[in-house]
Amino acid sequence: MKIRAAIPAEKDQICNVLRRSIAELCTADHAGDPTRLDPWLFNKTPENVLAWMNDPTARMLVAVDGTTILGIGSANASGEITLNYVSPDARFRGVSKAILGELENYLREQGNNLSKLTSTSTAHGFYKACGYRDSGPAQKHRQINTQPMEKQL
Repeated sequence: MKIRAAIPAEKDQICNVLRRSIAELCTADHAGDPTRLDPWLFNKTPENVLAWMNDPTARMLVAVDGTTILGIGSANASGEITLNYVSPDARFRGVSKAILGELENYLREQGNNLSKLTSTSTAHGFYKACGYRDSGPAQKHRQINTQPMEKQL
């Protein structure tokens, strides 16, 4: 597995991994209910992936095995991790943890000493195991319960 910057030609494959990860792995959050799942997926389009990738204030990374994308992560220069999703085909292989480590390195390079993110119920235990702590009350975002978290870098 290699972690590297995402490239525009991968926008469709990245979008597919994002959508599959949410639909197949985050069932604790949406329970297959379209009224909860559809609002989460609505902005996961190739066009938006390309826009996120081209944001000069952010970095989008992919974990790859050859030409297969195993996971996607993104963070902005102000200290927030905005994406960290793994392909259902690569779950429990250390992909998300590796991406998270590289995103935290990026945040340090940008002068941040605090990493912030908003976790789903599915990922909450993962982030706690990686040193994050709850940083405020749970919130509802696009019909999904979320938890703000942070970690000193």
